[in-house]
Amino acid sequence: MKTYQTPAAMQRAAQVWKRAGRRIALVPTMGFLHDGHMSLVREARRRVGAEGIVVVSIYVNPTQFAPSEDLSRYPRDLKRDRALCRAEGADALFLPSDAVMYPGRDLGAYSTYVVEECLTQRMEGASRPTHFRGVTTIVAKLFNSVLPDVAVFGAKDWQQAAVIRRMTTDLNFPIRIVVAPTGRAGDGLALSSRNAYLNPEEREQATVLIRSLEAARAAVRRGPVPAAQLGKAVRRLIATAPAARVDYVEFFDSESLEPVTEVRKGTHMALAVFLGKTRLIDNGRL
Repeated sequence: MKTYQTPAAMQRAAQVWKRAGRRIALVPTMGFLHDGHMSLVREARRRVGAEGIVVVSIYVNPTQFAPSEDLSRYPRDLKRDRALCRAEGADALFLPSDAVMYPGRDLGAYSTYVVEECLTQRMEGASRPTHFRGVTTIVAKLFNSVLPDVAVFGAKDWQQAAVIRRMTTDLNFPIRIVVAPTGRAGDGLALSSRNAYLNPEEREQATVLIRSLEAARAAVRRGPVPAAQLGKAVRRLIATAPAARVDYVEFFDSESLEPVTEVRKGTHMALAVFLGKTRLIDNGRL
């Protein structure tokens, strides 16, 4: 498993692979990898085959964090990440630094960003106003560095995946975007690097997210439900977890992300909930 640390070195390697007819799959991550990430690596391998190249990028992107968020304490364990990627059969790691991804940013010398203006206005975009500008910018830069044929993202970040799909289409990247199923713990909690922040009590109560999704699914199996009514019911359920505080609960079309007034089978639900100081997200088709 080879490691590349600059866009130029990564591009040179990718160009060699492409000239040899080898397809490239990219799995973008911020590290502190878990089984959910490894499922994305397996999906990437499935997409390009044994002769293809699977590249895992590990980069904690500063531009998608607000000043009040957890950039400085975001969990990191590069030694473990390397071992997991090697064991899963990744072919290469792309490990850029802030200096090569945003040269001169701290001095005001970096000023080019990618902005999606439609799908980013609600949910994560409303709660974290600067977040998606950072996401779309870094993913575009990763695409230009790795030159993938396929890029694999997790369904846990459903809105992010939709935004990346739109960006890929709008900017004519010749890349297929694959959204793989959310990896979950045995009790249903969506796997996330931020789960490491939870204390034992918060971790136990964090299952209120998946229980909320399951309760909403049960409700729509009985027939359509007004979104306002179901939203109130979900909030009441979340309130039964003492450490939990709702950021948002949303019901929307899974493709357009447009909100709905009536929730029925096939509607998508997403929620963000604080457990103590830790903010977790989840979503699912009802």
